[in-house]
Amino acid sequence: MASTGNGKRPLVAHKRSTRRSAQKPAPRKRTRASKARATPRGPIGWIASLFRWIFRLTFRLFVRGVAVVALLVALATFYVYSTLPPATELLDGRARGSVTLLDRDGQTYAWRGEQFGGQIDAQTISPHLKNAIIATEDRRFYSHFGISPRGVASAVRINLREGRGPLSGHGGSTITQQTAKLLCLGEPYDPDKWDSEADYELDCRRGSLVRKAKEAIYALAMEAAYSKDEILTIYVNRAFLGAGSRGFEAAAQRYFGKSANDVTPAEAGMLAGLLVAPTRYAPTNNLDRSQDRANVIIGLMQEQGYLSAEEAARARANPAELSPAAEARAGGYFADWVMGDAPDFLTSKTTEDVILRTTFDPRIQRAAEGALQYIFDNKVSPSSKAQAAIVVMSADGAVRAMVGGRKFKGVAGQFNRATMANRQPGSAFKPFVYAAALEMGYSPNDIIVDEPMSLIMPGSGDWNPQNYTRDFAGPMTIATALKDSRNIPAIKISEAVGRDSVRKVASDFGLTSDLASGPALALGVSETTLINMTGAYAGILNGGTSVEPYGLIELRLQGTDTPLIGQNGGLGERVIGEGAARELTWMMSRVVEEGTGQRAKLQGREAAGKTGTTQEARDAWFLGFTADYVVGVWMGYDDNTPLTGVTGGGLPADIWRETMERIHDGMPARPLPMSRPVAATPEPAPQTPSYGGRVSDAQSGRARKIGPAPQQNVGDVAEQIINDVLGKIFGN
Repeated sequence: MASTGNGKRPLVAHKRSTRRSAQKPAPRKRTRASKARATPRGPIGWIASLFRWIFRLTFRLFVRGVAVVALLVALATFYVYSTLPPATELLDGRARGSVTLLDRDGQTYAWRGEQFGGQIDAQTISPHLKNAIIATEDRRFYSHFGISPRGVASAVRINLREGRGPLSGHGGSTITQQTAKLLCLGEPYDPDKWDSEADYELDCRRGSLVRKAKEAIYALAMEAAYSKDEILTIYVNRAFLGAGSRGFEAAAQRYFGKSANDVTPAEAGMLAGLLVAPTRYAPTNNLDRSQDRANVIIGLMQEQGYLSAEEAARARANPAELSPAAEARAGGYFADWVMGDAPDFLTSKTTEDVILRTTFDPRIQRAAEGALQYIFDNKVSPSSKAQAAIVVMSADGAVRAMVGGRKFKGVAGQFNRATMANRQPGSAFKPFVYAAALEMGYSPNDIIVDEPMSLIMPGSGDWNPQNYTRDFAGPMTIATALKDSRNIPAIKISEAVGRDSVRKVASDFGLTSDLASGPALALGVSETTLINMTGAYAGILNGGTSVEPYGLIELRLQGTDTPLIGQNGGLGERVIGEGAARELTWMMSRVVEEGTGQRAKLQGREAAGKTGTTQEARDAWFLGFTADYVVGVWMGYDDNTPLTGVTGGGLPADIWRETMERIHDGMPARPLPMSRPVAATPEPAPQTPSYGGRVSDAQSGRARKIGPAPQQNVGDVAEQIINDVLGKIFGN
């Protein structure tokens, strides 16, 4: 095209591009018709829509519910967190204190109450113990936040597999949760709210779902308030580990006689093994079972890398052993008894830690226990349910050993047959009849006639006592009557000196039970305990002075030197003269040398004693003494079933002899404090003078004859005695 001449280009329209834009067209809105085509029509469509709506609603509610629960848990955790005291205030949470019992040499032999060995720290205890606890109870302790969902799931699975409920058995609790449970979720023991501490602890251990939820919240709060080592410190100080031990320090001292800071891998395994069942696995109950459990823990420690294979093998080859004091388990019955010698607020109900020094002698205790076991193993049927008890004491009443039954199960408060069982002593009572006679001037050589007799008892008719042998031996000295344990002479002596005199002598010697008022008093029908009978015999040995059996020497609080209670001895008032006591000792020595107690005879050592067998052999006794110790033995059934073929001169005498031989092993023999009477010439024929009648003067070397007519009314006899006394007063 030609130019216009003005230099401007002509206006020409741009040519339109025929290419379509590369831009993607906007999507079309989905119409209702298309929605209708996507959802199936009819009932199926309605049902599907309903399910979608329910799912969306449930999901939204779940999310909101989780948020609400999380908020509530956070608030509850914060509240508990704000109430938690410093960790150091939670280490000793005992509701009551402990009692440590020392023997006569000052060595520990028993514990009562809740032992607390002192505060220990998770950072200073033996690393083997720390590792054993974590390997056993909570291998992820240092990585979780107080609760372990993985542990709970594993525990539920194990419970279901073993046929239990999901929350029964294994709990999957972390150490933090277990610590929360030990703290009872911060609720202290209140004696006004709980019937006993046992009820309180039972409630603390409840495993309900609500309790588990509270426990988890408390654990979360603890994790926020304390470090891991602080939580572990609380745990190792408060865990119950059997035998009254609270905390690993007390347990280490109780079982091994050492600190928890010094235990070996084998000892650590045994202590950690107690956590699952303290009473069952306590080594004082069953050492083999406890060692087997320790081997399982050692295996866990090896598996988790805390022990090498060599260290684990060494620990298994050298299992933990009990300390001598723990192994002895000495004086269970004695410990229970001596606890009663002091006020209960300082013993069984003490809130302090108390030290009791006692008269107990472990060597003598072992001798008595060994003797009893030996006789039952070798002379008694294994199926026999018969029981036996032994008391050993010094002449001043200091009790050295006590066996309250054939087996002590390691549980405080068991029935103690030596102190609690009231039984008839039978002929073992007769020495007190003769003690009354000797004190009144009778001689061991005085003559008495063993013959049939009959007493008319008001309201009861005739009473015709018999000897055990069902025969009569005629005239004899009263020493022979005691030696052969003849019943008729004992009754005659009792009636001659007066029953009141016999009762007074017996009660002054410590037999303070309700003594019989009738003539059967002389045959030992009044019930008493073994410890009281042994104490009464101690009075004969010491020359006629009564004793009060005692076991407590002093009581003091731990950490102090000043005794709150002290005891210097058990000697009381004089009951009979020393001369009478020495003569009675000689008479009782003949029982052992020649009479019914010959099975109690000791080789190369003088001994005196007396047998006792009650009606139908329901009780069998032997009590006696050497110059050093008094020992009493009782045997019978708890339900009063008669013994078969047992008398006081049989198995009880065997137990007594075996005990005495073990006690005196290595001790020099000492003579008994006794006096042999001047020989007397007995009358050639029996006579029957009135009670207390004198045939000849005792100092003349001739014998006095004692005895009533074969049949007399008790009332007539009493009247005759009164007349005789009045006659002497007025000179008739």
